[in-house]
Amino acid sequence: MAKLAPKLLLVFGLLAAFIAIQNSPLAPYLDLRYLKANLDHIRRIYQDFPLAATSIYFCVYLLATALAIPGAAVLTLLAGAIFGLVWGTIIVSFASSLGATANFTVSRYLLRAIVQDKFAHRLRTVNAGIKRDGKIYLLTLRLVPIFPFFLVNLVMGLSPMRTWSFYWVSQLGMLPGTFIFVNAGSQIARVDSLESLLSLEIILALTLLGSFPLIAKWMVRRLAYMRAYRGFKRPKSFDYNHIVIGGGSAGLVSSYISAALQAKVALIEGDKMGGDCLNTGCVPSKALLRSAKMIHYAKRAKEFGLQKVELSFSLAEIMLRVKESIAAIAPHDSRERYTKLGVECISGEASLIDPWTVAVNGRKLSSRSITIASGAKAIVPPFPGLEKVDYVSSDTLWDLKSLPERLVILGGGPIGCEIAQAFARLGSRVCIVEMLDRILTVEDEDVSAFLEQLLRSEQVEVLCKHKAISFERQGDVQTLLCEHAGKTVRLDFDCILIAIGRRANTQGLGLEKIGVKLRSNGTIAVDAQMRSSVPNIFACGDVCGPFQLTHAGAYQAWFCSVNSLFGDLRSFSTDYTKMPWATFVDPEIATVGWSEARAKAANLAYELSRFELSELDRAIADGEPKGFIKVLSVPGKDTVLGATIVGHNASTMILEFAAAIENGFGLNKILNTIHIYPSWGEANKYVAGTWKRAQSGTKTLSLLKAWHTWMRR
Repeated sequence: MAKLAPKLLLVFGLLAAFIAIQNSPLAPYLDLRYLKANLDHIRRIYQDFPLAATSIYFCVYLLATALAIPGAAVLTLLAGAIFGLVWGTIIVSFASSLGATANFTVSRYLLRAIVQDKFAHRLRTVNAGIKRDGKIYLLTLRLVPIFPFFLVNLVMGLSPMRTWSFYWVSQLGMLPGTFIFVNAGSQIARVDSLESLLSLEIILALTLLGSFPLIAKWMVRRLAYMRAYRGFKRPKSFDYNHIVIGGGSAGLVSSYISAALQAKVALIEGDKMGGDCLNTGCVPSKALLRSAKMIHYAKRAKEFGLQKVELSFSLAEIMLRVKESIAAIAPHDSRERYTKLGVECISGEASLIDPWTVAVNGRKLSSRSITIASGAKAIVPPFPGLEKVDYVSSDTLWDLKSLPERLVILGGGPIGCEIAQAFARLGSRVCIVEMLDRILTVEDEDVSAFLEQLLRSEQVEVLCKHKAISFERQGDVQTLLCEHAGKTVRLDFDCILIAIGRRANTQGLGLEKIGVKLRSNGTIAVDAQMRSSVPNIFACGDVCGPFQLTHAGAYQAWFCSVNSLFGDLRSFSTDYTKMPWATFVDPEIATVGWSEARAKAANLAYELSRFELSELDRAIADGEPKGFIKVLSVPGKDTVLGATIVGHNASTMILEFAAAIENGFGLNKILNTIHIYPSWGEANKYVAGTWKRAQSGTKTLSLLKAWHTWMRR
């Protein structure tokens, strides 16, 4: 109630001011007939007291605009009648803009938070449009006189438009209408009614003027299109509606959606279908992690009341199981399956001849739109001496036949940490070498610290702030030389995994010939609609980023398909604020939305609710009490900004918070949802309960205690 008090006082104050002005001696001045009848008297007052009269007029006009009191048109005529065309236009321009901005600010203060919270999901696209083109929309609304100005103020106050932008655009946009009314006021004797001022010709002229910003925007876009296609000749007809280059997760989804929408689509892949995810990434790594986890559980047998378990295994057999997992899933991504779904699958290396033509296997295929989904490959920098040692990347790791006794992993990101834990559990002596000051920098510091402590507890050596310099080999002894604190550190190994990142596959596609721009990191630059610098060429997945996640590529693929097929009618924009991700160490780490580090960097206010999984019954029963949940919410509200879960099944548990962010329900809804007992999902309810208790406060609890004491009397 205390938080509402200032808003309630403001509402009552505005209402009182509105009533007072409507019933004040100034009210007759808002009538055209009264103005014409007393014009000479008003002019004499201005001549006798010019500064006071001007100040009073300015304040009255500002209040009338701010309070949305009818009569602004009459006041504008009055300005022309007593101040003249030039001075009257200047006074009205500033008074009306300041009044409109006051109206805008009040609307923002009273209603914006309520509307944005209530309709967050529906307003996401609107907000993005306002941030991108809000000034153009506002200028158009101001120039066209058929839109009530007070309504424009109210609606814009609910949007994310900056106050300064609203002010200067309003001043510019209202200037033509102000000029017309002030000019009419300077010739007040000829004005019979307000309606006569806005003739059909004037309305049409202002409407044409109002459409100019939209026309200008369209012309700028067309000029950009013309520059992008300069030197190329567009085919008169096309072989396909959509060609997709790359048969990984992003390319498969994009081609499937286009086919489902009855478009003629071709999918070109020069290697294995399924891309990195199926063949060298998600599937094989999770199969390996599962085997390593089973070995780890066997070593923990006594914790579960079991006798000691004797283990016998080889890396070759585990890698065979990994390949069997790939083979079992491969039919889901096969050419046969996608052919049945209506996609023409073509084996071969594709390259672009022009923005509409792809060369493959000696053929030239034309398409109205093209999507690049060529993925990425592991980065292997040319370290001095690297060619002399035994190294693998995340792409070639799966060819190992024997377990390395000493494994060094260069890179402490998600891939490096997952593989480090897996091989440590298989029996290798593992060392992570990370150039930065901590591992897993994509997560908050407390999450990184948790993982580092976990890995150390499983005998993984973690060396941060160590920069790889070069490699040496003397006989069978292989050594990595690192720089740390100004000194050289030597690390001997039997095998080294290079896991410092992945680089987009853009070579050999002919992108440079047709002007497709790349970012500094080598990825294809795309806008929110996944469109490249060449308007009919789109990109999705690892080749464009910003996430190197299978589900992120699939998410982007939908926008590539729909925008490439229907973008001339309507375009859809991506929104990464709801993107969840997970690192599949054990216990897992999963995040969605804002993290603490990114919220602090953006100066985003938040409340933090935390729940330790050591208090969860199911975690205790399963013998997996390590981890925690933390949720960021809007201060004083239950709106979820982000969540991070460290614990068993975190990648599944995070989905409830992802759904909350996507669909606009908050912690109260999660708290009121029935969760199965005993389950891991109960932890989500408990962290919502932690938030609820913090909101109640000691004052509410004291009042409840007093109430119950009184009820016992």
